[in-house]
Amino acid sequence: MGITWREDLAIGVDQIDDQHKELLARFDLLLSSCKEGKGREEVLHLLTFLDDYVISHFSDEEKLQKQSGFPEYESHHAEHVSFIARLAELKERMRSEGGVQIDHVLDTNKLLLDWLLRHISVRDRALGRHLKSQGTA
Repeated sequence: MGITWREDLAIGVDQIDDQHKELLARFDLLLSSCKEGKGREEVLHLLTFLDDYVISHFSDEEKLQKQSGFPEYESHHAEHVSFIARLAELKERMRSEGGVQIDHVLDTNKLLLDWLLRHISVRDRALGRHLKSQGTA
């Protein structure tokens, strides 16, 4: 079983939806690589991608939230900050432990699965509903 985009995850803003699709595709690649025994190599590619992704994607999302007066902006932003911190902690563990270990691959999978289940499918969908109610999605 892989991770694939579902239209019910769409928030109605092409730029954000496309970014989410890319994240899910990268996560699916990691899962496929794990099945093939190549998770250690792929996790490094994914983390490099995430370095840029979190900066641009979170910035784009938060700009939309501010412009539309999204009432949950503060808590949404706090989740973004928490994700960045968890990502940095995971990368630091890899550096301090001398490279990618199997537990790092598992932790990366868990981090992204939690993010998919909690943030994108719940919190970002709430943003989508708000934007639709404002006529901006």
